[in-house]
Amino acid sequence: MTTRRRFLTILAGAAVLPALGQAATARWHGIALGANAQIILEHPNADTLLAQALAEINRLEGLFSLHQASQLTTLNRDGRLESPAAELLELLSLCSSLHARTAGAFDPTIQPLWALYAESYAAGNTPTDAEISATLAQTGWQHVRFSPGLVALTKPNMQLTFNGVAQGFIADKVAALLRANGVENVLVDTGEIVAAGLAPGGAAWPVRLAGSGGQTLPISNAAIATSALLGTTFDTGGSVGHILDPRTGRPGGLWPQIRVVASSAAEADGLSTAFCLMDKASIAAARNPSVYDVMFS
Repeated sequence: MTTRRRFLTILAGAAVLPALGQAATARWHGIALGANAQIILEHPNADTLLAQALAEINRLEGLFSLHQASQLTTLNRDGRLESPAAELLELLSLCSSLHARTAGAFDPTIQPLWALYAESYAAGNTPTDAEISATLAQTGWQHVRFSPGLVALTKPNMQLTFNGVAQGFIADKVAALLRANGVENVLVDTGEIVAAGLAPGGAAWPVRLAGSGGQTLPISNAAIATSALLGTTFDTGGSVGHILDPRTGRPGGLWPQIRVVASSAAEADGLSTAFCLMDKASIAAARNPSVYDVMFS
């Protein structure tokens, strides 16, 4: 499987770099949920706040990660999770909303399908119609139950993935933590981007859009996420994309790449994934005032 490509980057230009030497400005680079990540913030206690932000990323990864021990891996293994964290319940509630708004195009229960495709192509095979049909029977958001005391997957062999929303959710939470501690100007990039206030130098945060001829989009007090049909591919030839249609069980998509600018990165993240599978009329119906822009390419 080819690795996930980055489609959003912060332009390392005049708006950002000259101020990074100031004592009140801090910048971190690392990995969050398997993606390159960074945080840039301005504050007199920037280093202390940055440490708190990194601790929050680690804490939330302990809830949502598919690749290390987490509440999600426990739920997927056992089919149930008692006393779920408040953030897990919040994310599940958001997933319910996104599933309804997109008429099922957004559905985190596709993890068994993802595993089928990944394992089949890794072995040099293509999933058969029978395998796809049998695996599709293990999915369906309507079979997820959650309450403050219990999360349950009510069909055998169900599993969830938050890969289409968790990066944005974590960006929102980290940005909220920093804003609550007095940070007015901060960028949190976990693969999806939250840009609060202004970049060092006083301009909006310059987000470079890959595949757009070097176009840069100024972002302030908003979030942006991108999904692309071939952002990750199952096959070595790079032609079988990672966005699976939960309604058919097959790779799909009407748009090579979609960017969503919204009030929250979690919403932008989930919608950009689903919108790849939806026509423009359906996308328009799924938008609300918190979605500021949708860009097709």
